[in-house]
Amino acid sequence: MVNPLKSIVTDHQKGPVITGIKLTPVFVPFHSHVREIMEASGGLGMAIPAEEPWPGVDAVICELTSEDGSSGLGEALVWLPETGVSMAQVIDAVQCCLGKYVLGQSPFYVELIRHRMDINIARSEVAKGLLDMACYDLMGRITGRSASDFMGGRVLEKVPLAALIPLADPEKMVELAVFFHDEGYTSFRLKLGRSIDDDVKTMALMRKTLGPEIRIRVDYNQAYNRAATAIRAIKAIEPYGLDYAEQPVRNGDYLGMAAVQKRVDAPLMAHEDCFSLTDIATLIELQAIGVVGLNPERPGGVTAALRALDYAEMRGLGAVLHSQPLGIASAMLIHLAAARHYQLGHATELFGQVMIEDDLITEPIDYSGGSAGIPEGPGWGITLDRDALDKYATGPAAVIR
Repeated sequence: MVNPLKSIVTDHQKGPVITGIKLTPVFVPFHSHVREIMEASGGLGMAIPAEEPWPGVDAVICELTSEDGSSGLGEALVWLPETGVSMAQVIDAVQCCLGKYVLGQSPFYVELIRHRMDINIARSEVAKGLLDMACYDLMGRITGRSASDFMGGRVLEKVPLAALIPLADPEKMVELAVFFHDEGYTSFRLKLGRSIDDDVKTMALMRKTLGPEIRIRVDYNQAYNRAATAIRAIKAIEPYGLDYAEQPVRNGDYLGMAAVQKRVDAPLMAHEDCFSLTDIATLIELQAIGVVGLNPERPGGVTAALRALDYAEMRGLGAVLHSQPLGIASAMLIHLAAARHYQLGHATELFGQVMIEDDLITEPIDYSGGSAGIPEGPGWGITLDRDALDKYATGPAAVIR
C-alpha cells in the first residue's frame, strides 16, 4: 500500500532541501547591574518561587543548512522554572527524534514538517519551535526576501516596545520606569506580587509620576496560591488602569485562572501556562484569559504563533509578543510583530538587549525611541556572531546530517 504522506514528501518536493542541523548550547550572563537589581529584590526580580539563582540566559542556537549553501537561524531560551526542559533535553529531542522530519525536507513545507513532528512526537514544543523558527529564516535566505514576507508582509516599519520593570521597592521601580519613559517608552510591564499593599503603592506612585497616558501591564509570576487572593490583588490596583494582568496563580491552575478572570475587569494573560496551541485554546474556551501571550519558541515557533494569533483575533482577544531573548529570537519577534501588528493590540516586549551582555549577532538592532527597527535583508536580516558563539558556548555543537 502506498503511503500518501511519503508520496507528498518525495514526489512534490520543491526548492533546496535541508541537509544539516547544528545545535549549540550557550550561556550568556546578565549585565552586572541587572544582577544587582535582581539580587536586591531577592534574586530573581520577580515573585516566581524558584530557589535557584538566575544569572543569565541559557539558550540553544540552531543552524539549518540547505543543499544550496544557505543557512537559517533559530534560538530557544530555556529556564527550568518555566520551560521545564534543559538545553540538553532540547538538543536530545532534535537529535533522537525531531531532526528526521526536517532533514531532506524543504524549509517552505513548514506545515508538513509541523504535522509530521506533531503526529510522531508528543509535546516538545520548545524543540519544535526552535526548528520551525529556523525554517523561516532559511526561506528568506534562499529567496532573498524578508522573513516577514512569509508571515503576511510587514505593515509598519518600527515596532512599538514595552519596558520591563523588575520587582523592587516602589520608589526604585518608578525610578526605572522614568528612565525608560525618557528614552521613549510609553508601555510598561511591572513585576508585582510581593504584597498587595506594595502593589498598590507601586501603581499609585507610577500613575502619579508618569500620568494617565502610559499603558501598564503587570506580571505576578504565580505569586498567589489561591484565586481569592489573586482577585483581591488585581481589584486593588484596577483603579490605576491595567492593560492586563499576567499569571496571577500557579501554572497548571486553569480553573483558578478562570475563577479570577470571571471576577476581575482586567484581562488576564497566561505565560507559565502556555506551551502549546492546545493550552491557548483551552484557556480561551474556559474564559480564563483575555490576552494571548506568545514567546519566540512557544507555542511551537512561527507557524504555531500565526495560528494562535488568528484564533485569538477570531475570538475577539488581543495578543502580546514578549521575551528577553538574544538577537536571533529578538529579530524573529520583530518580524512577527511587524507582519501581524493589527492582531496584537499591545506593545511588543523585548528586553534581552537591556538585560544580557551579548546578543550573539554582528549588527545591532535599532532599539531607539522605545521601538525596534526591523532588520533589513533576507530572512531575519541578522548575522550570527561566530566569535561570540564560541565564547559563550557551554559545550560542543551537535551536528545532525
